[in-house]
Amino acid sequence: MLVIHGGAGTILKKNMTAEVEKQYRDALAEALRTGHAVLAKGGTSLDAVEATIRVMEDSPLFNAGKGAVFTHEGKNELDASIMEGKTKRAGAVAAVTTIKNPISAARAVMEKTKHVMLIGRGAEAFAKSAGLTIVDPKYFWTERRWKELQDELAAEKKGKPVSEYAVPADKKFGTVGAVALDRDGNLAAGTSTGGTSNKRWGRVGDSPIIGAGTYAENESCAVSATGTGEFFIRWTVAHDIAALVKYKGLSVKDAANEVINRKLKAVDGDGGVIVLDARGNFAMTFNTEGMYRGWIGADGVPHVEIYGEGDN
Repeated sequence: MLVIHGGAGTILKKNMTAEVEKQYRDALAEALRTGHAVLAKGGTSLDAVEATIRVMEDSPLFNAGKGAVFTHEGKNELDASIMEGKTKRAGAVAAVTTIKNPISAARAVMEKTKHVMLIGRGAEAFAKSAGLTIVDPKYFWTERRWKELQDELAAEKKGKPVSEYAVPADKKFGTVGAVALDRDGNLAAGTSTGGTSNKRWGRVGDSPIIGAGTYAENESCAVSATGTGEFFIRWTVAHDIAALVKYKGLSVKDAANEVINRKLKAVDGDGGVIVLDARGNFAMTFNTEGMYRGWIGADGVPHVEIYGEGDN
């Protein structure tokens, strides 16, 4: 079983052209098929998560990798993390600007160092030494994201209030993530993002933080989150969901609902999660208008949804 998300937020059908919607659906389906092919050949859940997220990082549609948003200074700073559920090994990178696929760098941190998180120039130097693909920062430039930043900077000059964390007014979170279960019963989770548009001061959200944006444990579940990272960090969302499954015996759907639609909603924390347990039960829960999401099981048929519950 493989479940993915491509971000949650103000995603309304009335604002989406048929052409753009098809692009998103096709990209999500491609990611699902890519991960499923890995699992079908006997690959690990970790392999599937990495391969799936790389597809979305390479697409300009999502706020991760190629489609990442810009910081206030006009840069693309990327974050990612990955975790496997059998031994709870994990790796993460944050605020990197030259690594083509941050999810692969996160895995390299997990497998080739004794650390969990590397940041900035150090992470980039490590990725280069590990043989990962390094690109010119210009690779991440896209006209759509650049225009978003210019619109926000123009609004600032007009005196429009800007929040401390510079969260976009339309609250679109294009973070991508995947959770997978392989034939050996092992879970894995991964998350990758460009953060929030117009972010300042080296801001880092929940995506590279184990227990906040990513978590995997065979005894409970695998989780990948998307939303306003500050809330997901403070409420340790990914681990909290896993704890409810492990210690209170809740289903993944009930655990996700408790955290996303009760705890977070009560404090205006917006976003969503994908959750998968070792029996193949999964949830795709969000408290926003929509979340790019999908799943694929043993039959190899991709299922993609975008808007409110049950849009397909």
